[in-house]
Amino acid sequence: MIYKAPLELISNHHESNLKVNASVIWLHGLGSDGHDFEPVVPKLNIPNVRFILPHAPEMAVTRNSGYIMPAWYDLYGVTGNSKEDEDGIKNSQHYVNSLIQKELDRGIAAERIVIAGFSQGGAIALYTALRYPKKLGGVMALSTYLPVKAKLATEANPANAATPIFMAHGVFDDVITLDMCKISLQTLQNNHYSVSWHEYNMAHSVCMEEISDIHGFLKQCLA
Repeated sequence: MIYKAPLELISNHHESNLKVNASVIWLHGLGSDGHDFEPVVPKLNIPNVRFILPHAPEMAVTRNSGYIMPAWYDLYGVTGNSKEDEDGIKNSQHYVNSLIQKELDRGIAAERIVIAGFSQGGAIALYTALRYPKKLGGVMALSTYLPVKAKLATEANPANAATPIFMAHGVFDDVITLDMCKISLQTLQNNHYSVSWHEYNMAHSVCMEEISDIHGFLKQCLA
């Protein structure tokens, strides 16, 4: 897979005397790119935090008639019974792990790294963070679902058993339904994860109320 260099943003970049001491790796959804959440970073206005916005590689997506687009893995459907591209999911997991390692190499502690994602990116965020061997600061799963959920109990790493999870969904989402997301929520709760659940009056998108709640979650994780 060919990965473009991710965007890197610091919301208070003009204050050069402030040292970056935390990182948020934020994955976009299917068919988008790292610029998708670029406008959100200034709105969060959290000092000393580096936001890393990676770009998914281009690939043919089965559900979209083989159309080539940015994707974190191939997609066959969006129902709970759909076939899953586990190899593609693992490839993205390894890539996100490499981004985490880069932050560790820069001197950021693992507990000050948050993995976030929207839609397909949120699925990778959940999959990767819950299997990561070092304690992370938190996980943000936005308008998404838990992939390969049948293997969570056996593959999850105890290091992140208590890592806080922010999970948010639109009640009018017709791409990934609220019911499908709640099945994932139930799986996480059945496996004793601490999930902060949020519903918003929106479709498959992000709203200002959600951004405000994300701000609060990140401030709490990175306090």
